[in-house]
Amino acid sequence: MIYEGKAITVKEIEGGIAQLNFDLQGESVNKFNRLTIEELRAATDKLKTAKNIKGLVVTSGKDSFIVGADITEFTELFAGPEEELIANNLAANAIFSDIEDLPFPSVTAINGIALGGGFEMCLSTDFRVMSSKAKVGLPEVKLGIFPGFGGTVRLSRLIGADNAIEWICMGSEQRADKALKAGAVDAVVEPAKLMDAALAILSECEAGKLNFEARREEKKGKLLLNAMESMMTFETAKGFVAGQAGKNYPAPVEAIKVMQKHAGLPRDKAVEVEAKGFAKMAKTSVAACLVQLFLNDQELKKKAKQYEANAQDVKLSAVLGAGIMGGGVAYQSALKGTPILMKDINHAGLELGLSEAKKLLVKRVDKGRMTPADMADVLNRITPTLTYGSFDEVDLVVEAVVENPKVKGAVLAETESNVREDTIITSNTSTISITSLAKNLKRPENFCGMHFFNPVHMMPLVEVIRGEKTSEKAIATTVAYAKAMGKNPIVVNDCPGFLVNRILFPYFGGFIGLVRDGADFQQVDKVMERFGWPMGPAYLLDVVGMDTAKHAGEVMAEGFPERMKHEGTTAIDVMFDNKRFGQKNNLGFYRYELDRKGKQKKLVDEETYSLIKPVVQAQKEFSDEEIIERMMVPLCLETVRCLEDGIVETPAEADMGLVYGIGFPPFRGGALRYIDSIGVAEFCKIADKYADLGALYQPTEGLREMAKAGKKFFG
Repeated sequence: MIYEGKAITVKEIEGGIAQLNFDLQGESVNKFNRLTIEELRAATDKLKTAKNIKGLVVTSGKDSFIVGADITEFTELFAGPEEELIANNLAANAIFSDIEDLPFPSVTAINGIALGGGFEMCLSTDFRVMSSKAKVGLPEVKLGIFPGFGGTVRLSRLIGADNAIEWICMGSEQRADKALKAGAVDAVVEPAKLMDAALAILSECEAGKLNFEARREEKKGKLLLNAMESMMTFETAKGFVAGQAGKNYPAPVEAIKVMQKHAGLPRDKAVEVEAKGFAKMAKTSVAACLVQLFLNDQELKKKAKQYEANAQDVKLSAVLGAGIMGGGVAYQSALKGTPILMKDINHAGLELGLSEAKKLLVKRVDKGRMTPADMADVLNRITPTLTYGSFDEVDLVVEAVVENPKVKGAVLAETESNVREDTIITSNTSTISITSLAKNLKRPENFCGMHFFNPVHMMPLVEVIRGEKTSEKAIATTVAYAKAMGKNPIVVNDCPGFLVNRILFPYFGGFIGLVRDGADFQQVDKVMERFGWPMGPAYLLDVVGMDTAKHAGEVMAEGFPERMKHEGTTAIDVMFDNKRFGQKNNLGFYRYELDRKGKQKKLVDEETYSLIKPVVQAQKEFSDEEIIERMMVPLCLETVRCLEDGIVETPAEADMGLVYGIGFPPFRGGALRYIDSIGVAEFCKIADKYADLGALYQPTEGLREMAKAGKKFFG
């Protein structure tokens, strides 16, 4: 044994070949944490002085190769001084460069996923052999940073600047065939032949058939572009990527700038440029928020896994109500492999649901993401029905009928009498109390909420709502089914609006108040879109539907009258009374027409101003800062209340619910992370500026106590 540690071993195998194997003890995957980097340093030093070694093969003892850096260490690492970050990166880079400079050829056998630092490890060896089942990539931009272990340097010299820019700025995982075509790997083989293929390359190097030193110098040298080619490549890319990423995500453009700066430098100077650029990005608030979101997401997955352990199998599901929502649920379940019955009371409803599923499947086929045969298989998993004939075989039911408590109550009771005693019944209600709906059921312990967001196929969140009598088995089974559908479930407790809608309507309340006080709704939309929302509040109300918003608003007002009841007529009332329901009938705050691609195009409608004039008290100019504060303070405070009231268990779940459910700007991290970024005490001061606007703007006593104690929600 040349070296033996807890993450890495190096031993001599046949014919003087050394094998460096990553196998991090106590973990299901390999990752670059402090221990692994320290051991890689020690193992590399041993290899530099080892006798009679003719070549090195780098392998993994896990199903994946190396999934990347240990992101749990990022928060502490990124909080340090910029100079310290640069020094850390250069120290790690020195290890990779020493591997690249070993006095014998090296090859990596990529058996599974190799991402981020894992792929940068692969790039440091002379050759790469990849399993046909493996994937590689540099996804760091998704965390607000870019590769820092030499990835921008080696990849750009290996596959060319254009390809490297695409790989790094998109942050996508690359399949083996694409990696081979680009030149990122030298061979792709079936998994069983991986080691043999790697050893064959080393054998060819020893026989002089492959010039590993020439390959090495190519990676270590300057980028082979003349001045004009360099300018055209990088300047064009910067413009395009800036347009795609937007100003709120600086890492992709910064990665291009870094590659442009080090294009004319040899490796050791180039990695210095990369390290400085990496540290600059790591110190941004965007990186801090995106890293926190990643950690939040890991917490959600961990919780879901704990629930799944107690779930009963869902081999057949059913959805009641075959409209757009029911069709979306049926499509998603069937697409992910769970057969589903789709019940409605008439043929027209079933046709609508099937039409929705077919439309979504045809899009997948048109985009090359599915074959016609696969589409047929998915459709065969959806069984339309007008009766409860096969419901005795169903393991879980999703009720998705009209949002009316009497109708839902009758349908749920009828369903319960037609299913097995152990069948879980769920309601897709967005506002109605789960505890209330359970009152007419004989087995309320088998009932909970399963709130999907529209459109079902695109929105990642599912709220799993616990009623007063809901059992843990019902929650666990519903969470497991949501996961099987490819969704991110968050378990919340029952209250009007549950988590997401309860928080969204104070945001709409802020908008209603601004319009009342004279703000231009178009200006409010533009300011909030610049803030990072995918659409402004007026546009969002048009998308949600004014009838839906009015109904849900009334539920919120009844549940939380001190904060959410509005005096007099609001702008939403005006839109509803004038039958301007939004996109569903092409008239709301805006009007809508189909563009050449058949998509609804938003247009200004001057009539809106005439209609809302009676509810506008006076014209007034608002600064961007005032608009942001008046919109965000109510939303953030309601998130705090949901946490304090126990509607949601952790800050991570609260913030992820907003990111997944209503598109809260990810680069801001969520409402509670946003409060942290301002400072709890400073946020309370901002809220107090608007005390005269009522309870919606009043911080809780708990938040004021946090401010006094200097506490934060995260960290």
